[in-house]
Amino acid sequence: MKLLTDPIHKNNPITVLILGICSALAVTVKLEPALVMGLAVTIVTASSSFILSLLRNTIPPRIRIIVQLVVVATFVILIDQFLRAFAYDVSKQLSVFVGLIITNCIIMGRIEAFALGHKPWPSFIDGLGNGLGYGMILIIVAFIRELFGSGTLFGYQIIPENWYIVHGGFYANNGLMILPPMAMIVVGIIIWIQRSIIRTH
Repeated sequence: MKLLTDPIHKNNPITVLILGICSALAVTVKLEPALVMGLAVTIVTASSSFILSLLRNTIPPRIRIIVQLVVVATFVILIDQFLRAFAYDVSKQLSVFVGLIITNCIIMGRIEAFALGHKPWPSFIDGLGNGLGYGMILIIVAFIRELFGSGTLFGYQIIPENWYIVHGGFYANNGLMILPPMAMIVVGIIIWIQRSIIRTH
């Protein structure tokens, strides 16, 4: 249970370890691609950790990184092809960032730090926890940015039309929310809040 929950809170890969920040900033304009990206990284991290833990005693040290990249790349390609076949619009929104999962430092870091030294099941749980911790931050950031930047969630209008100034109301979408700098600001606020909570406990 600790392997599963620690990366979600005390050792979150984004807010505590500051890993995987680039994709967290790039795919959080909308909630749907952020959710898919979080699921993709979770699947790849858990599956790769499990497979490489099974192979850990048979991999020659000189080609360790190459084997890791081959395993991770295999899962990434499978996910990319699945998205192209069944969720093409989301695949287009994520663009190159699905392919860049191959070099995601969270995945490679957990393989090196945990999977190569532990049994398959704990390695799978560790990968699952880190993927969920990563995905949770993406979803929080995307929720805030899409809601206040576009007034929608998953593309559905949440803020009533009659609230908008153009319809005689009082509200206007915050255009800054959909710009890249706002992603950094939101992540920074989440890091500040989480570290404050950890410090008080």
